[in-house]
Amino acid sequence: KWGLITGACGLLGQKHALALLETGASVVLTDINEKLLIKTKLSLESDNYSGQIIYYIMDVSSETSINNVLRLLQNNNIRIDILINNAALNPKQSSLKNNIRTTRLENFSLDRWNLEFSIGLTGAFLCSKIFGSAMAEDNKGGVILNIASDLSIIAPDQRIYRQDGLKDELQAVKPVTYSVIKAGLIGLTRYLSTYWPNSKKIRANALSPGGVQTNQDPEFIKRLTNLIPMGRMANSDEYVSAIQFLCSDASAYMNGQNIVMDGGRSVL
Repeated sequence: KWGLITGACGLLGQKHALALLETGASVVLTDINEKLLIKTKLSLESDNYSGQIIYYIMDVSSETSINNVLRLLQNNNIRIDILINNAALNPKQSSLKNNIRTTRLENFSLDRWNLEFSIGLTGAFLCSKIFGSAMAEDNKGGVILNIASDLSIIAPDQRIYRQDGLKDELQAVKPVTYSVIKAGLIGLTRYLSTYWPNSKKIRANALSPGGVQTNQDPEFIKRLTNLIPMGRMANSDEYVSAIQFLCSDASAYMNGQNIVMDGGRSVL
């Protein structure tokens, strides 16, 4: 099988590709940065998986760009069996401009709202429309997996971003776009799960990861882990098995669901 991953050069995008390669699938890496695509491809190839790895520059906010990639794949007799909608802009909660915290709701610009939506939600819609419709043409089925977040079902706790000594209007916050986009992906997932007739054999599900520990500020990590019953953030490879489950026949009877893997944070 062939799986296509959007935003494949990000931390989790690479892990999603690894998950598919470990099962013997081939992957199509897509992103807007060719240098990072080449670097990601070489990194994945160093592990000598049996599946093929190819890449295309693709802008998920452009219907023309997505259609061009589909056409190139079809010209090479490659059918996409798995679509992982992973592309997103990672908004920084700490943005300061002219002593104004631009991520705060009262300062958040419409241009920034539209840009982040064009990648995180409109991009998932366009890719699902184009690649999902291609899956439906031959009745061979397929899987659409949307990568959401635990913030698709809970509100961000803005206290974990606070800095001592700053006025309220200068405190960092998780931007509004993040929560709304991730919640929107769950709505898109449910819609897609019942859109095509059963004969088309297309399933759509979502995976909602919790926070992944990278090199965040120690105080932030401490505050966040205090909200997680398991007492820690996720490691970047802890979602690999979930990707494999959701993209394979192991989850053949699962459709329209949002699988939340957040160490228990959302149950409190």
